[in-house]
Amino acid sequence: MRAFGYRQSNSDHTLFLKKQHGKITTLIVYVDDMVVTGNDLEERKALQNYLSREFKMKDLGPLKYFLGIEVSRSSEGIFLSQRKYALDLLQETGMSGCQPVNTPIEEDLKLCVEPNQVSIDNGRYQRLVGRLMYLAHTRPDLAYALSVVSQYMHNPGEQHMNAVMRILRYLKNAPRKGILFAKNVDHQSIEVYTNVDWAGAVDDRRSTFGYFTFVGGNLVTWKSKKQNVVARSSAEAEFRGMALGLCEALWLRLLLQDLGHLSRQPIRLFCNNKAACDIAHNPIQHDRIKHVEVDRFFIKEKLDDKIVEFPKIQSEDQLADILTKAVSSQVF
Repeated sequence: MRAFGYRQSNSDHTLFLKKQHGKITTLIVYVDDMVVTGNDLEERKALQNYLSREFKMKDLGPLKYFLGIEVSRSSEGIFLSQRKYALDLLQETGMSGCQPVNTPIEEDLKLCVEPNQVSIDNGRYQRLVGRLMYLAHTRPDLAYALSVVSQYMHNPGEQHMNAVMRILRYLKNAPRKGILFAKNVDHQSIEVYTNVDWAGAVDDRRSTFGYFTFVGGNLVTWKSKKQNVVARSSAEAEFRGMALGLCEALWLRLLLQDLGHLSRQPIRLFCNNKAACDIAHNPIQHDRIKHVEVDRFFIKEKLDDKIVEFPKIQSEDQLADILTKAVSSQVF
């Protein structure tokens, strides 16, 4: 690709770009599957001809299916889903006729490793969780449930397998859910919602953090994960979550810059923990947060440079709440 005049993105090494005459052509590659797009029709044709000479390849036309992800277009925008993948998974696991449920995990469920738990087939558990994790590419509603069950891959018990089966039953209820990228001309607006469930893990009292990132009002990335260290306060846990959410937003900012959309707007980061936001703004070093000073100085530097701002948000408006705990069915 470099020999043909393309530049490899520093933000995503699978992305190659070529800009000329005020137009852009991009190619993204995964092993031997590629997507070519851009607003330079002549360059797109030249790229396809070049690749055809170098490799044995087939042009499948407008993007409809890529790595198990279905792509459909309408007047509203572009919709991504994994409907076929979900239905095939239900068929292969014998869950096509199961009783559906409205949520992927029981409300207030706290899994742990029990001393005398009933052993199950580790290999089957790991395969099921692995296949479900691939669905998370278009299903943010599965993120929290999958982050919970994936913590027990090394030693699953019956209660953990029951939680996996519930996710499959939830898929039966909603196999067609996905992500809509609505038409929007404001490609420079980046928003992040971060939230933490402090000390929620029963086994080690670590906190679960989660974030959603939006570009131009469209959800583009999300994560739900247990933190690597034990936080001694909710403010500390939230502060670490803010730093990770900000890192993701900064990466998106660089990616947009690669695509020709240099954002002049500050990143809007929504965290409903007042103490964490106060620590971020306060330059005074406090004894109780010395151990998170790297995160503190990182966030403070971005605040001083006007790269990020922290608008106030009420707890009931915190979208990332569903990434840190099991919630009731009305949220979905």
